Amino acid sequence: MPVDRLMPTEESADLIALTREICRDHLAPTAGPAEAAGEFPRDTFRLLGEAGLLSLSYPEEFGGGGQPYEVYLQVVEEIASAWMSVAVGVSVHSLTCFPVDRFGTEEQKKRLLPEMLSGRTLGAYCLSEPQAGSDVAGIRTRATRSGDGSAYRVSGGKAWISHAGHADFYTAFVRTGDHPSKGLSCLVIPAGTEGMTFAPPERKMGLACDTVREVLFDGAQVPADRLVGEEGMGMPIALAALDSGRLGIAAAATGLAQSALDVAARYAKEREQFGRPIAQFQGVAFLLADMEAAVTSARASYLHAARLKDAGRPFSKQAAVAKLVCTDAAMKVTTDAVQVLGGYGYTEDFPAERYLREAKVTQIFEGTNQIQRLVISRQLLSD
Repeated sequence: MPVDRLMPTEESADLIALTREICRDHLAPTAGPAEAAGEFPRDTFRLLGEAGLLSLSYPEEFGGGGQPYEVYLQVVEEIASAWMSVAVGVSVHSLTCFPVDRFGTEEQKKRLLPEMLSGRTLGAYCLSEPQAGSDVAGIRTRATRSGDGSAYRVSGGKAWISHAGHADFYTAFVRTGDHPSKGLSCLVIPAGTEGMTFAPPERKMGLACDTVREVLFDGAQVPADRLVGEEGMGMPIALAALDSGRLGIAAAATGLAQSALDVAARYAKEREQFGRPIAQFQGVAFLLADMEAAVTSARASYLHAARLKDAGRPFSKQAAVAKLVCTDAAMKVTTDAVQVLGGYGYTEDFPAERYLREAKVTQIFEGTNQIQRLVISRQLLSD
């Protein structure tokens, strides 16, 4: 159900209206069958790129939309309400563009960003490794510079990588030095690089269209001009990107929760027991009220953090709060939606069971919710 929101400009309102139209006509009818088949929605990403809906918050001079971050996040929420895998993919793609935009040279921006921001190329964000998830300093994938300095030789592996095998470029964090945090660097690696291969796709409980694989490097040769920032800057680049990326997941989780609430409310008004709709029973009505409160609170949380970001103010703690609040809300609301639908909620006849399976991972990726509590408590107690 469309939700009215405060739009900074008429252009922003038009973007939301365009997103809703695309979601209604293209994404929503496709999502269920595609998820059942586990098809990677590359054509959908092309459609969103052609509509100007990918990387909306990036500069217009390089092909972005030049929109406030809060507008971009509301677009992500709308997409998630129709198809969660695609919304996650939009957030991932935006995350992969961030290092070049924020830390790249002017030459790199001019050379790389137009293709990235238009959606003509799709990105994958390669941070986690089998032994290094929340512990970024534990990254072992190593990049060694060639004798003439023209290239890096990359060896190692990245785990849990969305779009792996389908992406056109891979924003990868690699070890170029031995210091745990100051020895990491960022490379933008083109698809088709010799020595880069992929493990079979992970078999997941949800988000079937969000293809996730390990990315394996065996002496992959990466041109030195693909280094973003200086050697040793990888940790601050990764952490800065995650602050923004967490808001993308927060917005997506909110959209997913909204869809679950809509399904539950519609069902409760139609389903009759004891001669009246079950929505008229206080037990169901109050459950729906709590679900509405959770969705509304989640939306307010991510918009507050986004407005801080747009104003140039610190927002790291608020991003962690939003990620925590929104994804916990998604888990609660989707669980309660299944409960409202009863036995039907546990079947594939309604999308509630898919929403529940999709909600769980939002509490895990972009930093588990336990890590969000760590970020929040550290910043709270250091103020």
